Amino acid sequence: ALGLEKGAFRFGSIVNCAPGKLTINGATISDSHPHGALTVAQVIQKSSNVGVSKIALTFSPKEMWEMYDALGLGQTPQLGFPGEVGGRLRAWKNWRPIEQATMSYGHGISATLIQLVRAYSVFARDGDIIPLSLVSVDQPPLHGKPVFSAQTAREVRAMLEMAVQPEGTAPQARVPGYRVAGKTGTAYKVEGHGYVKKYVASFVGLAPVSDPRLIVAVMIDEPSAGKHFGGDVAGPVFSRIMEGALRTQGIPQ
Repeated sequence: ALGLEKGAFRFGSIVNCAPGKLTINGATISDSHPHGALTVAQVIQKSSNVGVSKIALTFSPKEMWEMYDALGLGQTPQLGFPGEVGGRLRAWKNWRPIEQATMSYGHGISATLIQLVRAYSVFARDGDIIPLSLVSVDQPPLHGKPVFSAQTAREVRAMLEMAVQPEGTAPQARVPGYRVAGKTGTAYKVEGHGYVKKYVASFVGLAPVSDPRLIVAVMIDEPSAGKHFGGDVAGPVFSRIMEGALRTQGIPQ
């Protein structure tokens, strides 16, 4: 989204992700499945760590931090709910290139599920962000704080819809009769002062794509049925919850 907003990338811009690995100052980033040349849209569709790292490294750390901050990461959501936390978003002045790269796909940064939902609301809307509430409000704000242009929001939404297609990482997140869009997450857990080989699998999605009404976020802590990727583990749960919610609320296809 930041690349599109800055005009540095377009939907179909090519990013060379071969050979599926990227070494930065002695540390190597890998894709779960190696890819060659991908468009920016395919980088999202296929969840390429290498591709998104290469995009992120064209920004200054300050630009990336300001975008994350505008999305509410590193801040408590101000819901008034006991035990709210702000997650982890370190000051940009201390970022090393390898950290900037890994932050682009979710490592070296932490967020709660509700923070992710709020961030995705920017793409469900026309690029602006509004406050969250745990209870229904009489007068929800019509306009929020701009983060991205409406064009950027629509283009990212189209990329997220590609992720649930057969060629994407989350075909199991599809909802019969509805157009949905979303993104998988597969991350190592932090224990103590470092990452351990235990997983958190997630999927955050919105529907209907043509006129988004609902966002559903699913996180599975330490999946243990022989699968750990977000699309395989959290995708089917998202599909069932979103289908039930759409039909219960009578939201048209």
